[in-house]
Formats: sequence, C-alpha cells, structure tokens
Amino acid sequence: MNIQPATLQFLSDLSANNNREWFQANKVRYEAALANMKQFAKAVEQALGETDHLEEATLFRIYRDVRFSPDKSPYKNNFGMGFTRATKRLRGGYYLHIEPGASFVGGGFWQPNAQDLKRIRDEFVADDQSIRKIIADATFQKYFGAIQGDELKTAPRGYDKDSPAVDLIRKKSFTVHRNFTDAEVASDNFLPEVKRTFEAMRPYFDYMSMVLTTDLNGESILD
Repeated sequence: MNIQPATLQFLSDLSANNNREWFQANKVRYEAALANMKQFAKAVEQALGETDHLEEATLFRIYRDVRFSPDKSPYKNNFGMGFTRATKRLRGGYYLHIEPGASFVGGGFWQPNAQDLKRIRDEFVADDQSIRKIIADATFQKYFGAIQGDELKTAPRGYDKDSPAVDLIRKKSFTVHRNFTDAEVASDNFLPEVKRTFEAMRPYFDYMSMVLTTDLNGESILD
C-alpha cells in the first residue's frame, strides 16, 4: 500500500491555491487523494496493530477551523492521521503527517493536562536516569535523536532550577518525530518504515505509561 504521487501533487497544488473556488474545481482530485489516505491509514492501523493494542485510528479533516485564526485559509495543506492506544494503561499517541516537503512520523505526549504534566515532572526529578537511558538507546537516537517540545525559559514554579533534570522538567510537551522526504513518502518502503518508526517509540511509551499509571511509590493509580 503506497501513498500516490498524485496525492502529494494535490497537496502541493492546494498549498498554492488555498481557496474554495480552486478546491471545488478540483474536488475529484481531492476525493482521490482522500481515498488514498484512508487506505493508507487502514494499512498503518493493521501494521501497527500487529505489535500494539489500538483503540482508534483517525484521519483528520482537511477543513480548517478559521474562527479564531488570523490565517483564513480554508484548508490544511496536509493530511494528518492519529492512532490512539487502547485502555488506560497504554499511554502515548502516534501521529503521521503527510505534507509535501514537510512529512513526518511523530508521537508522544503533546501538551499533557496539568495532572499528567506534574506527574511526569515529579518522576524526572526523582529519577532522570531511566528516561535518559531510553533517550540514549541506539534505536531511539537513530530514529528521533531527542525528546522535543515547547519549553519554559527556566524551571517551572515549585521546581529547583538547579535540578539535574531541569532540561526535562522545563518541557511542556514530550514528543518525538522523524522527517521523511517526498520521495520516501511515495516509495514502496514507506509503510514498513512508518511501522518501524512507530515501533521505535514503544520503549519510551511503555516507560511513560508506567509513570502515568502509578504514583511516585510505584503504586497503581488506576481503578
């Protein structure tokens, strides 16, 4: 199952003609691209489901909500799809972004709620070596290099700015991603590479799932 070059070309043309008139005139091309992405999303879901438990796969709408945005372009210049892990015990979300010149596979914990954010920070303060071991692993380094996310300029309120984990607790999100070229996206090898990339996130996801489902004493917080 491949992403067709015509799908990437549609997105490229849409980027240059992001208006309703052009979109309506090219509705047949959009529907073909959408069908291609639905098929690919299903293929990714099946491939990822071989090694993980998924609850839901979502192909996000191409229509933008412009009510509160200064950018009034009515359409996204990309297709995005997300894959949610099943049950409260499996945390971390998978994401695939298809956009000419800016495609990537990503995942992690984007803007976690206040409770989860505090729990993550408290764990890193108590023990930053476990997460650093995961980050330093050769597979993690090959695919992602580092945990990314918006950061505060200093330690958050209530945390020591001299903590050995300050570089981690300053983060407001904890995500990873791997970029792909257009040629890679349209290649026969893209689906297996997407699967391998998602699977490379698993040690990170499994560790963070443990953190977010237990207290600092390691006791479960789930019902």
